[in-house]
This record gives sequence, structure tokens and C-alpha cells, in this order.
Amino acid sequence: MRNPFYRLILIILLLINFCFSGGGSDRITSAEILGHIRYLSSDPLKGRAPGTSGSKKAIRYIEKEWKTSGVIPAGEKGYQQSFEFTSGVSLSGYNRFKINETRKTFRVKQDFMPLGFSGTGSFNASAVFAGYGFGVEDSVAWNDYANIDVGDKWVLVFRGSPDGSQPHSAFAEHMPLRKKYMVARDNNAAGVLFVNPYDDNNLEKLLPLRFRSSASAGTIPVIHISQEIAQQLLPNNTTLKDLQEKLDNNRSSISFDLNVSISATVGLRTKKSKGTNVLGLVPGDGSSDQIIILGAHMDHLGYGGTGSGSLQPDEHTIHNGADDNASGTAGLLELAEKLAANPYPLKRDVLFIAFDAEEKGLLGSKHFVDNSVINLENVAAMLNMDMIGRLKDSSLTVGGTGTSPLFEPLLDSLQNIHKLKISYSKEGFGPSDHSSFYIKDIPVLFFFTGTHEDYHKPSDDWEKINAAGEQKILELIYDVTAYIGAQDKKPGFTTAGPRERPQGRRRFNVTFGIIPSYASSGPGLTIDGVRPDGPAEAAGVQAGDIIIEIDGKDIQDIYDYMHRLGELKKGQEVTVMVKRGEDTLKLIVSP
Repeated sequence: MRNPFYRLILIILLLINFCFSGGGSDRITSAEILGHIRYLSSDPLKGRAPGTSGSKKAIRYIEKEWKTSGVIPAGEKGYQQSFEFTSGVSLSGYNRFKINETRKTFRVKQDFMPLGFSGTGSFNASAVFAGYGFGVEDSVAWNDYANIDVGDKWVLVFRGSPDGSQPHSAFAEHMPLRKKYMVARDNNAAGVLFVNPYDDNNLEKLLPLRFRSSASAGTIPVIHISQEIAQQLLPNNTTLKDLQEKLDNNRSSISFDLNVSISATVGLRTKKSKGTNVLGLVPGDGSSDQIIILGAHMDHLGYGGTGSGSLQPDEHTIHNGADDNASGTAGLLELAEKLAANPYPLKRDVLFIAFDAEEKGLLGSKHFVDNSVINLENVAAMLNMDMIGRLKDSSLTVGGTGTSPLFEPLLDSLQNIHKLKISYSKEGFGPSDHSSFYIKDIPVLFFFTGTHEDYHKPSDDWEKINAAGEQKILELIYDVTAYIGAQDKKPGFTTAGPRERPQGRRRFNVTFGIIPSYASSGPGLTIDGVRPDGPAEAAGVQAGDIIIEIDGKDIQDIYDYMHRLGELKKGQEVTVMVKRGEDTLKLIVSP
């Protein structure tokens, strides 16, 4: 151990052992932890999905606990900071599909289904067949649009690839439906019709209406049709089976006019929901204008279901989320109570935030950093608790330890005192709310006891919580907070790892050097940050800009951006159109 830290720990322990007074308690107890978790993860709260009655009960509970403890309201309205977000999509109005304007009308949900990112309205156009819908000119060299004009026409394409739906296929990055839609859109198609390959039993007959928060609505209709409908579109003596076998065996494109007219109406309605962050403040002694933020998300998956993030999506039942993340929320309540009871305040204020809509894509923390009630430049550190209720063998993972030179020596000195075995992860970006602060150059720590078999399942219940283990973790976090709060200097920030979400197995030859907003739902892609000395910074791109076009091609959302990036070559000069306030700027980027 480092000798200076012995002295530091003694100071911390003296702080801990002072006599406390006030409305709250100076002790963190396993009984109180379990009591909080038991209530927050109970069935009456219905899984705490944002905007629901269960979420409102959780908010009222947090507010009541903080008011009792003497924690000061720090939101825009009392303890609350509200925000609106798009939370789903549903069929709206009249959805129809006709061939050659015959009297026969097919049935939505049974014969056809619009995709969640489809454009809406009524469309009437002729149709063509375009194989698998590839527009590839790289090593795969498969362009289904090379020998046919699809302008202002419906395009019928197979899902998957000549290798089926195998994720390790050479066609893998070209198989996503969103990618195929973009290729058709770039070729001026009027709409896209997807059909399953005749022999792939792993694919749903019709895709359910799925919603992705980071996807914008398309500009043309996109519909999944049954094989029965698709067969009616083909010429006599031609079958889906024959077409697929020729495509797969010859490994080359087949495209032709279908000589039919298709009339379709797509009606979709987006659902808006209200999220609410809950903010409480324990003031410091007034000697510093800096703030420590302690955070945890309070939301979970509600009743689960398709698109919720549940790992049992077919079970429409309450997902109580005891560990994820009633455990972290309980930690906020206990730490706030203990700090508020201290008659010897820290130098720095401590801001407690129960984030909403984390499970929707870190929306609550993203809203906070973009609409902060405080000056983010004054934030000394952000400590995040997510899934801290399943401590096993005293093993705790702490992420973000590389974001400040202060962190690892401090944790080294503390882990034996608290009888914990800490595994360090230096990277500041991770799958929880601290990432929203890391991309703003704020030192972060992420406390986590690991995933388990009940993760994102209805079985994540309070009976499985290790309350005594969580108590040890909270006592550690208290000491970390007390130490940071007692220092004269603000902890230094260091970059530790990427500032954006990894994109699966895909690797890009180029980079723009931007931090895209994954909460951006278009139109366009909002930029959260620009990396120093990167191509975007050199071109004059700024944080807050919205990319609307790359190399003459529209950018609707993050999916468009990633696909466009994959098409570029290193050193290529690219025209990028961005919106900055009311202005539209043309910038030249050399990725």
C-alpha cells in the first residue's frame, strides 16, 4: 500500500466515526437496504417502466425518503426533472395492401406487416424483383441494382443472404433490413417489400412491429409480406424456390420487372412517454463550488415483451428488477441519508440522481447532461451504481478507474479495509448511465457485482439480493465520496477507452472522430462530442451539430451514419452537410 493513503484513510475513518445528528441515520444497514429493494421491486410497482403508475410510485417513494432525510430538492420542479421521449410504435388508421387494384385486400398482421421504421402514407407504383437487395461493390461484389432501374418502383427482395441468415457469412454486414432499405432508398425506390427465403425456418413468418429508440422513421414504405403474397407477384411458372436456388447456386444477382402494380397504405403512430429524473442535494460547507454526483437508474422493463430488452420476451409478466436496478436506487437512498446526517459537511456538494429510462438507451442521464441544472464543469466526479445487489465471494467490479489518476490508488487503499476484492476496468464507457458523463470529460466510477441468470428476466426478485454484501459496497462508496469531497483539488480527468458504443463485430476502415448521440432519433444524427485532433475537428465540426448528409446521401439516424461510414475509404475527401442552429453548413472531412 502507498503510505500517503494510510494517512488519507485515517482522515476518512475519523469522518465516519464522528457523532451524527439530524433526521436521518448515520448508519447504512442491510435491513434498510433490503426494505428499499423489497418495495421498489414489488409487484405494485409493475416493473417501473418510465411514465407508468409503477414508476410514479417509485418517484414518490424516493422523494419521501429524501425529504425525511433532509435531502434538498434539486430538480427543475421540486425533486423532479422531466423529459419526453418516443417509447414505441403501433399501427394507426387504415393499413392495406393490394395487387393490381383488384378487390382482394390482404390482412395486416396476417398477410403483411409494416416495419417499425417504415415511411407512412399511401403509395401506388409498379414493382421489380431485386434478389437479396444487395448493392455491394467491395470484395463480395454483388449488386442487385446494377442492371435494373428501380426508380419510383416497389422493390421485392429476400431477407438474409445466399448463406441463409448465418451471422458469420461474408454477407453479414449487408443483411440487416435497415441496410437493404438504405440501398433501395439510394436507388430511388418507391418502397421495399421483404419476403422470407422459402427454406429458412428460423425466420418469423411476419416480423412483429418493433421499435428502436435510435431509429428514425423511413422516407419510403417498408413492408414485410408473406410468401403467399410474394408468389402472386411473380410471373407464371416462376416460384420463390426457383429464384432462391438460382441466386444461391450461381452466387450472382437476378433482377427483373414484375409487371404488376402495388397499392399500399401504411399507418403508424409513435408513442410518446414521459421520463422523470429525481434529483436531491446534500450541500457541502460552502468552501467549494464543485459537485460530486452519485447516480443510479430507477427504471426497469415493466411487463417485458418484444423489444423491451427482456431475455424472456415471450413472457408478458412483471419484471421486478430487484438487482437491476432497485439495488442501485436503494444505494442512493442509504448514501443520501448517511451524508445528510453528517454535521460536518464535505467541501463539495453531493448531488444524488435517480435516472429514468436507462433501459431505453441511457435517456435520463443523457437528458441530464444536455439539460443540466448545474454547471457540468464543476462536477468533480460521477459515481454510478448499477446492479450492486448480488455480491459473491466479495468480488466487486469497478469500471472507469482509468478516467482519473486518483481512482486506483484510492481503491487500492480501501478494498482491504472493506474486505472486498475489486477488479478494475479502466474504460470510462460502459452499458450504464456513467457513460453520459464520461463523454463530457467527467471522471467516472461504475460499481457493479456482475450479471447473473436472472438478468432481464421476471425472476430478478428481492429474495435473491445479498443485502449484507451491498452494505459493504455502499460503505466503500461512502468512503470514496468522503475522500473526493474533502480534497482541495478537483480530480484530474484522463481519457480511458472509446467514447461510443461498440458496433458488434463490424470494423471500419475510417473514422470521423465524433461521438454520436445514441439517443438521437433523427432526422439526422446529433453529435455529442468531437475528438481532439480528429478529422471532424479539423473540418470545423462541433458538438451539437446534426449531420444530415454524407457524400450526397441522406443521414436519418445512427444506422444511416454507421452504414455510410462503412462505405468510405481512408483519405477520401467527403462532403458533410450539418445543421448548426438555424444554419446548414457544408464541411469537407478527410476521414
